[in-house]
Amino acid sequence: MATVMTNLQVSQDKVQLKMAEKCMNPYNLCSAAEISYASYRRIMKAGGCKIATLGKIAKALDCNVTEIIM
Repeated sequence: MATVMTNLQVSQDKVQLKMAEKCMNPYNLCSAAEISYASYRRIMKAGGCKIATLGKIAKALDCNVTEIIM
């Protein structure tokens, strides 16, 4: 049976670097990823989020999920 990862740790530094590359601020990212700013702040503080949310953030940053996790 395959193991499913459910609580991937998001790297705040990597997300911010990707935002800088795209000339985005947190509000731009939230809009593009269709997540609330409160969710963004929680993810950046705690480092964890749902798999689908991680996918939304990666898609908004035009990168692979593996590029923004620890």
